[in-house]
Amino acid sequence: MKRLLTKTALITAITLGTPAYATTEIQWWHSMGGALNDWVNGLAQEFNDSQKEYKVVPVFKGAYPEAMAAGIAAVRAGNAPDILQVYEVGTASMIYAKGVTKSVTQIMKDAGLKFSPSDYIPAVSSYYTAPNGEMLSFPFNSSTAVLYYNKDAFQKAGLDPEKAPKTWKDVRSVTEKLKQSGSTCPLTVSWMGWTQLENFSAWHDVPFATKNNGFDGLDAELTFNSALHVRHIDNLADMAKNNLFVYKGRESSSQPAFASGECAIFIGSSGSYSGIKRDAKFTFGESTLPYYDDVAAAPQNTMIGGASLWVLAGKPEANYKGIAQFFDFLSKPEVQAKSHMTTGYLPVTLKSYEITEKSGYYTQNPGTDVPVEQMVRKTTERTRGIRLGNMPQIRTIVDEELEQVWTGKKTAQQALDNAVKRGNELLERFRSVNK
Repeated sequence: MKRLLTKTALITAITLGTPAYATTEIQWWHSMGGALNDWVNGLAQEFNDSQKEYKVVPVFKGAYPEAMAAGIAAVRAGNAPDILQVYEVGTASMIYAKGVTKSVTQIMKDAGLKFSPSDYIPAVSSYYTAPNGEMLSFPFNSSTAVLYYNKDAFQKAGLDPEKAPKTWKDVRSVTEKLKQSGSTCPLTVSWMGWTQLENFSAWHDVPFATKNNGFDGLDAELTFNSALHVRHIDNLADMAKNNLFVYKGRESSSQPAFASGECAIFIGSSGSYSGIKRDAKFTFGESTLPYYDDVAAAPQNTMIGGASLWVLAGKPEANYKGIAQFFDFLSKPEVQAKSHMTTGYLPVTLKSYEITEKSGYYTQNPGTDVPVEQMVRKTTERTRGIRLGNMPQIRTIVDEELEQVWTGKKTAQQALDNAVKRGNELLERFRSVNK
C-alpha cells in the first residue's frame, strides 16, 4: 500500500510539474540601447504573448561593433545565439562566412510562411538580397542619415525655425549666425564616415568604391578621395577651425550634445529620433542632408544604415520554426508602422509606410517622413549601398584619419589619400581570405 501511494504521488508530481508543451527559447543578441532597448523588449514581449510555443529572449550585447565581435566569438566557441543583429557594414563579412548563417528566404520557405522581398522598400530589400533573389538577412532597423536642428536655437539666432539649411552653403551661413547668437557648437556630426563619406557619396551620386561599391565583386577599391570628397572635408575642416563645426567623437557620441541643447545642428541617424524626442527639452526639426548645389546629380538618394537580423546555423529545427514565426510577426504592416513611429527607423515595407501616412503621423510630426523620402528615390549603381569586406575596420581608419584633419595635423587630401590606401590594404586582405 505504501509503495502504491509513493508511486501515485510521484506520477502526480510529474504531471503537475511538467507543462503540456515545451517552450522553445530563441536567443536574440542585439545592440539597441536606451529607448531602443525598450522597443526591442516590447516587440519580443508582444510576440511571446501572442503564442505559447516560442519565447524570444533579447540580450543587449553593446554597440554594433561589440555585438558583432561577441557574435563571431560565440560562433567560434560553439555557443552562438539563434539571431544576431549585425549593422549594415558587417553584411559582406556575414555573406562570406561560409556555413555560419541560414538565409531568411530558406527559413520562411521551410516553415511554410509567405515571405516576399518585393513587399519591402527596394532600397532596403536589395541591400540584403543575393543576385538570385534570396534575402539573406531580415531587414530590422533600417535607417539613413538626416539633419536635426534646434528650432529654439534658430529662433534665438534670428533664423526661420521652420526652414532647415538645404545646401552646404546654407549650412555655412546658418552656423555663422548661430555662433554669433552665442552657440558654442553650431554643428556636430555622428558616424563620420557613414554620414560624411558614404551617404555623402550616394547623395551626390558619386562612387565610394569601384565595382558598384563592392556589389559586383571582391576586387573593389576605395575611391572616396576624389576632388568632391576632398572639397567637402576641406569645407568641414575650415568650419572646425572657425568653431562652426565641433567634433564630438566617434560613432553616436555626439548625439547627447544635440539632445542636451549644446549643439544646434546634428547630422546623424534617423534612428536617433526616439532618443532625441525623449531627451530634448526644446523643439526640434528633422530635414534632408545638405548637398552642394553645383553638383548636377545631387541630391540623389541616401544609403541604408541600421542593421538586419542574421539567423545562425547549427540550431534545432524547432528554433528555426520559431524564428520564422517571429519574423512573420515583425513583418506585419501594423507592427512595422508602429516601430517606425516609435523609433524613427524606416518603415521597411511599403504597406507599413501607407499605414503611417494614412494615420496622419507625418502631418502631426513634420520631418519624420524625410528618411523615407530620401530612400524611396530611384537608386543608381553608385547609390544602392556599400558591400565591402572589413568595412567596420575601414570606418575606424576613416575616423583616425579625419581626426587628424579636425586637429589641423593633416590636410583633407592627405587624410583621404591615406584612408584609401590603408582601406585598400584591408580589402586586399579580405579578398585573399575569401577567394
